[in-house]
Amino acid sequence: MAFDLAPVARWMDGQGLGSGPLESVAPISGGTQNVMLRFERAGRPYVLRRGPEHLRPRSNDVIRRECRVLGSLRDTAVQHPALIAACDDESVLDGAVFYLMEPIDGFNASVALPALHQGDAAIRHEMGLRLVDALATLGEVDHVAVGLGDFGKPDGFLERQVPRWLAELASYDAFPEYPGPDIGPVDEIAQWLDAHRPTSWRPGILHGDFHAANVMFSRTGPDVVAVVDWEMCTIGDPLLDLGWLLATWQLPGAPDEFAGPLTRAGGLPSGRELMERYAERSTRDLSSIDWYVVLACFKLGIILEGSHARALAGLAPRDIGDRLHQTTLRLYERAHELIQQT
Repeated sequence: MAFDLAPVARWMDGQGLGSGPLESVAPISGGTQNVMLRFERAGRPYVLRRGPEHLRPRSNDVIRRECRVLGSLRDTAVQHPALIAACDDESVLDGAVFYLMEPIDGFNASVALPALHQGDAAIRHEMGLRLVDALATLGEVDHVAVGLGDFGKPDGFLERQVPRWLAELASYDAFPEYPGPDIGPVDEIAQWLDAHRPTSWRPGILHGDFHAANVMFSRTGPDVVAVVDWEMCTIGDPLLDLGWLLATWQLPGAPDEFAGPLTRAGGLPSGRELMERYAERSTRDLSSIDWYVVLACFKLGIILEGSHARALAGLAPRDIGDRLHQTTLRLYERAHELIQQT
């Protein structure tokens, strides 16, 4: 996306963020439709993040929420992109709010593995465990103490999930080209979730889309240097993040979807090892973890099916829609297998 950065430079002048031109401007690719650009000013590097080129009704609200979360995490042990400054004035950049953050020195394992990580199974195994460490650290943050007490609506959070996502799935019928959801035993899974819902849980910060493609790893070892893409963050049950990671971990039939190069390289810990590591690092009760995995499969599958419906309507690339539809099928297969086991 190309847009005039002169207004950003003028805004930065008012924030005391260097002087002179914005240099070495380059886009940063990723798994999101939000725009990210890297540039330098007066010798300091920055990353700008804003909503997509064609803003959606909630695009600016999403960016505002990300800004608030990143600011709240500033003094915690959670690995995250460091927020520099945020612009809430929609008149500055073509109607889009934006923020500036520090660049992250790391790599995304869903894109490629450095030679060190590609050639060492022990490092890859530890990468999986460090993923869980980062997640457990986030789950133990006191959201009220860091200023996020009013960030979400934890009351009734689990009760809302099934009807909320069934309604989302039903909304795809608005696309005339969409034949309806042929994705597996939706009703059976929904009924099981309602019948087995945990009755006790502790609210906390929920990343909302935690999987291996949404973290950055150190180039020199297995450490997680930053958890990224906070656009689905809210206050809810952090165990859904663990369920999300387990739902997407080495998913049969969809090895390329969430961390292709890392998954294909192998040597990773099993889902049980991930769960045991979380139990070591967290004070949360994991006795109902299968429920959270099933919910994650149910919710994420419906989200991905939305891309399939839009693709059939000509509003997204057909090849991507078809691929994500297949991933939804694999997620529902995993959910159904868990239900049968329990």
